[in-house]
Amino acid sequence: MPDQRLTRPRDQIRVLLLEGIHERAERAFRDAGYSSVTRLPDALRGQDLLDAVAETEIIGIRSRTQLTPEVLEAGERLFAIGCFCIGTNQVALEEAARRGVPVFHAPHSNTRSVAELVIGLSVMLMRDVARKSRLAHDGIWRKSAVGSHELRGKTLGIVGYGHIGSQVSILAEAFGLNVIYHDIVPKLTLGNAHPVPSLDELLAGSDIVSLHVPETDSTRGLMAAARFDRMKPGAYLINASRGSVVDVDALAERLKDGRIGGAAVDVFPKEPKSKDEPFVSPLQGIPNVILTPHVGGSTEEAQEAIGKDVAGQLVAYSDSGATTASVNFPQLALAPHDDVHRVLHTHRNRPGVLSAINDLLADRNVNILGQHLQTRGEVGYVVLDVDEVDAEEILPPLRAIDGTIRARVLY
Repeated sequence: MPDQRLTRPRDQIRVLLLEGIHERAERAFRDAGYSSVTRLPDALRGQDLLDAVAETEIIGIRSRTQLTPEVLEAGERLFAIGCFCIGTNQVALEEAARRGVPVFHAPHSNTRSVAELVIGLSVMLMRDVARKSRLAHDGIWRKSAVGSHELRGKTLGIVGYGHIGSQVSILAEAFGLNVIYHDIVPKLTLGNAHPVPSLDELLAGSDIVSLHVPETDSTRGLMAAARFDRMKPGAYLINASRGSVVDVDALAERLKDGRIGGAAVDVFPKEPKSKDEPFVSPLQGIPNVILTPHVGGSTEEAQEAIGKDVAGQLVAYSDSGATTASVNFPQLALAPHDDVHRVLHTHRNRPGVLSAINDLLADRNVNILGQHLQTRGEVGYVVLDVDEVDAEEILPPLRAIDGTIRARVLY
């Protein structure tokens, strides 16, 4: 069960930021009045992580810290999690929701950084830069125009026309590329790009194929042997989305036999868990293959934006109860609660809880000024603005209501 103590003032809420999260995040918390902030350069594991979570109300992580059900169980005080990155697979999301802990992330803050890298990789692939650079490092002067091409006039096929894919589209047109895209959801076309009805049509018509899809059951193994064979002979592949999307063994075979002209891969099915673990891939050592260590969004600008955005979401939840950016929790957009008290109640999504809350407040002559309720799966979340309420008096009976997961009062 969550910690049953009363809501703590900002300067007593402990915030832990791991994995070298940008200093902008710490500054955002401190500017909002959260003075107990610890920022560490690395991930925590094992007992160190369990001990740290047990003493923390808000935790910020990136991709290497694993918040498993066991870790969440240790976090009795924990009431919010921030993933300072795009993905949230490192968190047991449903378990967090069942414990009344919303999870926030930054799905769009590194969009520009990824898009710019994709364009840069496109130039490098079309000019065979990786091979020529390697030869030059070895003392071999291989000056030749053979196999080198401009981007202008070529066709870029974008698989997944979301925030990143559409930004790649805009930048690509500035280079003179023709842009086609395929997405399973109809999307508003930007610039002169145009959609194609099937992935196979995109593969057959593209000089460069760039992947920008999330990791789902339908995208795992999306690019396997059969799909590589549908690509235009000699075309190039870029993957800056998710490692599970590409069968790297099949890709290595098609690169070695020349079916695919080159590839740039930033994400892999299996990635080292730390800088001390060696990286191994069947793509290593193949000419005109660019391998980067999952750095698509790793720019100072992106990390600062992520730090600001996710810290802002966490502060908004802690201060007002707003959950609009959460990935695992009922979503409520809430205005600041000036001159009122705010009651936050997370509960099992079952009949009778809301009426029990209202009856409890009515019995204590608490005037309700506003009420907001949203549910998601097993979890319900209700926020009530009231004239005035004594947290020490009201929280114990609120938490005693059958189905209650967590309750807080904000002044």
